[in-house]
Formats: sequence, structure tokens, C-alpha cells
Amino acid sequence: MSSDAPAYGLWSLVIVNSVVFILFAYSFFKPRTGRDWRSFGAFSAFLVALFAEMYGFPLSIYFLSGWLQLSFVLIGGGFVLIAAAWRALFDAQQRHILAITGPYSHIRHPQYVGFILVMLGFLVQWPTLLTLAMFPVLVWMYVRLARQEERDVRAEFGEAYDRYAARTPAWFPRLGGAGSAHSWRA
Repeated sequence: MSSDAPAYGLWSLVIVNSVVFILFAYSFFKPRTGRDWRSFGAFSAFLVALFAEMYGFPLSIYFLSGWLQLSFVLIGGGFVLIAAAWRALFDAQQRHILAITGPYSHIRHPQYVGFILVMLGFLVQWPTLLTLAMFPVLVWMYVRLARQEERDVRAEFGEAYDRYAARTPAWFPRLGGAGSAHSWRA
């Protein structure tokens, strides 16, 4: 049984998938400042471009199909990291303290790492020309945004943030838990 119907032009899937993933990301990220909205907008554009090429029009070929299991791990792990980091950050903001628990005890930018993992998972699952071009731009934007936010947090928390930053890596956790917040006080 084979069908001659094309596997593209499914614009309803483009819309549904874009809306679902954007709303899911929004529920965790909750942009407030102009900088947050730019970052969230760029991530949303990435998702729309991904789904437009995946279901809408075929600009590039599908490859790395054997790597789908890796893509699911990256996407799922990214969303789990975003959710855990959001909870820790929300709790810290409510108490007006520096976020150093949960994922923040291992890396300083877990939410951005989570978004990068999600984007990387989508690239592994369905690489397209446009999303391949946008991925490094978005990573660069997240790195730049993280640096700006570090300046803001340093201005607010001063020496406590400097001690935290000295012991906790920005993007990649140390093996063996050397950056754990449990071994020092902010």
C-alpha cells in the first residue's frame, strides 16, 4: 500500500505544532523584558521555520534518520532542564535571592542550555537549510543574552554572584559535581 499523496503541504500541522511548542515554551520562559521577548521571538521563529520546512514545503532533505532516538533524548532532556530551572529561578525570584539550587547548582544558564538542547534535537530529527542556518545565530543570541543577564545579576547580588560564578560553570557542568552549590554558601 503506497500513497501518491505528497508528504508536504500539510499547513495545518505547521500551525498546530508551532502553536503547541511555542505555548509550551512560553509557559516556562514567561518573557517580561524586551530582551526576553527578542530571545523568545527568535526561538519561536526557529520553531515556525522548522515546522514550515518539515510539513509545509521541502527545501532540504531529511537525513540522520537513524539518530531519531538521540533527537528525542535532546528534546525531552531540554524541556526537563527548562522546567527544573524555571522552578528554581521562580522560587529564588519570589524570595529575592540568587538562584543557586537545582540545575543552577551545576551550571549558571540551565534554561538557555535547555533551549539549545531542544533546538539541537529538532535539528537532529529534521535538519533543514533554514534551521541549520538559524541554529548558530540563536546559540550566539543566547550566549550574548546570558552575558547581559550576568551583568544585571552581578549588579544586583554583587560579591555573592561573583563567588557563585567562580565555582559554577556557565554552560557545561563539571564532572564529579565540583560546581555544586551544596559545597559552599553564596
